[in-house]
Amino acid sequence: MRSQAQAVVIGGGVIGCSILYHLTKLGWNDVVLLERDELTSGSTWHAAANIHGLHDSTNISRLQHYTMSLYKDLEAETGQSCGVFQPGSLYLAQTVEREHQLRLQAAKAKLYGMNFHEITRDEAERLHPLVDFTGIRCIMFEPDGGNVDPSGVTAAYAAGARQRGAEIHRFTPVTATEPQADGTWIVRTTKGDIATPWVVNAAGLWGREVAALAGLKLPLQPTEHQYFVTETIAEIDTMDRRLPSVADRDGEYYLRQEGKGLLIGAYERDVRLWAEDGTPLDFAHDLFPDDLERIEDNMMRAIDRVPAVGAAGIKRVINGPMIWSPDANVLMGPVPELKGYFCCNGIIPGFSQSGGMGLMAAQWIVEGEKQYDMFAWDMARFGDWADEKFTKARVMNQYAHRFAIHFPGEERDAGRPVRVRPVYEMQKSMGAKFGLNYGWEHPAYFDADQPDTPGFTRQGWWQSVGREARMLRETGGIIDISNFAKYRVSGAGAEDWLNALFANRMPRKVGRSCLTPLIGKRGGIAGDFTVTRLGDEEFWVIGSGMAERYHQRFFADVPLPEGTACTSMTNAMCGFNVAGPRSREMLGRLTNASLATADWPFMASQWIELAGVRVLALRVSFTGDLGWELHCAEDDQAQLYEALLKEGDALGIGPVGSRALMSLRIEKGYGSWSREYSPEYWPQEVGLARLCKLDKEFLNKQALLEVIEKPAREELVILALDEDAVTASNADATGGEPIFRDGRGVGRVTSGGYGYSVGRSLALGYVKAGSAAPGDRVEVMVLGRPHGAEILAQPPFDPTGERLRA
Repeated sequence: MRSQAQAVVIGGGVIGCSILYHLTKLGWNDVVLLERDELTSGSTWHAAANIHGLHDSTNISRLQHYTMSLYKDLEAETGQSCGVFQPGSLYLAQTVEREHQLRLQAAKAKLYGMNFHEITRDEAERLHPLVDFTGIRCIMFEPDGGNVDPSGVTAAYAAGARQRGAEIHRFTPVTATEPQADGTWIVRTTKGDIATPWVVNAAGLWGREVAALAGLKLPLQPTEHQYFVTETIAEIDTMDRRLPSVADRDGEYYLRQEGKGLLIGAYERDVRLWAEDGTPLDFAHDLFPDDLERIEDNMMRAIDRVPAVGAAGIKRVINGPMIWSPDANVLMGPVPELKGYFCCNGIIPGFSQSGGMGLMAAQWIVEGEKQYDMFAWDMARFGDWADEKFTKARVMNQYAHRFAIHFPGEERDAGRPVRVRPVYEMQKSMGAKFGLNYGWEHPAYFDADQPDTPGFTRQGWWQSVGREARMLRETGGIIDISNFAKYRVSGAGAEDWLNALFANRMPRKVGRSCLTPLIGKRGGIAGDFTVTRLGDEEFWVIGSGMAERYHQRFFADVPLPEGTACTSMTNAMCGFNVAGPRSREMLGRLTNASLATADWPFMASQWIELAGVRVLALRVSFTGDLGWELHCAEDDQAQLYEALLKEGDALGIGPVGSRALMSLRIEKGYGSWSREYSPEYWPQEVGLARLCKLDKEFLNKQALLEVIEKPAREELVILALDEDAVTASNADATGGEPIFRDGRGVGRVTSGGYGYSVGRSLALGYVKAGSAAPGDRVEVMVLGRPHGAEILAQPPFDPTGERLRA
């Protein structure tokens, strides 16, 4: 066994072997995989191993399609069969909502050149004569869907990695992972030690235990999961072809051919957690006792849909473990607090995603960044607030609702609240319905009588949000922005450090602010921040709340000068944005400070006393309106909020939630991180090139120089959808909808909603450079159906910024 390696992968399941394979594909041949037992031990060997390409997330769809196409190439490359069967997959919609989902996916498939399309009932019956399609509203067909052999795929990845020089050691448990002073690691095993700059935790069911060796706690929880295989079914036995799989998500089961019978699996409501205190180290190719009564309701729905199942005997039952994260997505990426430690844990659709996951992990490790924005998979989306109680509650909810539609902006209550501010109960008593942002509860809207129902179409709360948005534009509104990430940078080297980190030049005058991009390793937008100079050696930095842990990786890439500190103030400080045409008048009643533009221009800030509370006030507003951000100590939040509400009430100013804020910033054409801004987009594509000062050094400047002079690949545009179209469908764009022009895919929506103060349904999105211009007509595929729209030349609200600077 090698004593040194470029990377050590811990875990010999399908994901660990895929990561090893992809590391070698990118040129890292001095890599080692360690497996405590035999390859595929744990949850890989007993997986149903279905494969499908479409996902609600565009980038995950891309990676699933990459995975599906990789298996045939892998077989040719290694000579190892992956047991690939691709008779296609049928997707059934029993409900209107499921039909909306499938039509959206079909529109995305057309945009990205993927094979997923609607078929008639006659066509479906020819493809799968055993299915009763009664009550089905819509049927989609994915010709490349199917399944693979779990052991074959794992062996193929392993063979491909070995061919390029990788070592694989079975029956070699890891006993310790020890960080070294130089940032490298020693991985200790029963057969010797390996020094490496990268430890990759792909330990599957033992991900928690391997993480604990490094002092890391991961939010993971295993459950039991069952499927069964029938005896031979006569109709299948006489066929000379394989039947397509059936995705009847509304029935809450999955079904495909296995041998001459059928395999049926279910995610039942009666969830069984397993190994709550840790996965047994002697568990390997083990299963649990059969418990089919638990999935009886799901089985009966499968029998109703495919009556042949009910007439067939059961050949075998598989009841095995699988390990989940709180949102059922993988926990992937370098641990921000542990240099050289990479996680890839909690994978559910492993055989649909194994290739893409391995590719993303290898790119991240070898090249420093992935080609796609995969924040939905980034382990930094969770912090230490995601404790065992939260994790178990969310896992149970995810398992029981595995096939439920995840609607845009949907909030699920399981495991909440986790983190609350002092005004939480006050806001609750005012009728607030809350959203979750990096563990924090924050008001989405205020209306005690309007439940927060999810859906693709406009819900009852649409009117409630509209009242808040119009109130702010007409008089004013008070928005809780406590969930923004906040940092204090202080010390003699504060200015130099911030200039070395961010692309813009830091403000030189005390009390002035600037907007600045953070540049990623491929030259894209890794973040956008507001930086305010509070003193000669003190700055205040505001960024995305959900990306706070994510951004720690970039901050760590620029060493802090001696005597300089960057301290997160997110927990210690709260904030409100008071905005609207009467916001100055309202705040003027609570402070002796002059709020006149001559004394307090746009992008200026100062410490003031407001209603007896010391407040850092910044004249900025994400609403695009006249307004101030007010930041105070958490202990003072309730006092400040009560004063703002009381004074606001006299002027017709009241509380406003995050959904109205979304509408307001779209009216102004403001982008938002993870939607319009991401590492995939270059500054010149998002309108931020002017904020990149190339006459100074900053993080990843060389990567930026390699792309900044290139023509924009895409252009960020604002669109207005036809009123008659959105009225007829009762729906607005929400994000992800394809944009077509003359039948040709030209782009996609990144954010959407109704602009209540301008009376238009709006969307922000990207179109291919040169494919469309202001004034051009396009079609936005809301609910998967074409809605006419026009590309606007400027934002419909205050395009010249007069209100903002008033």
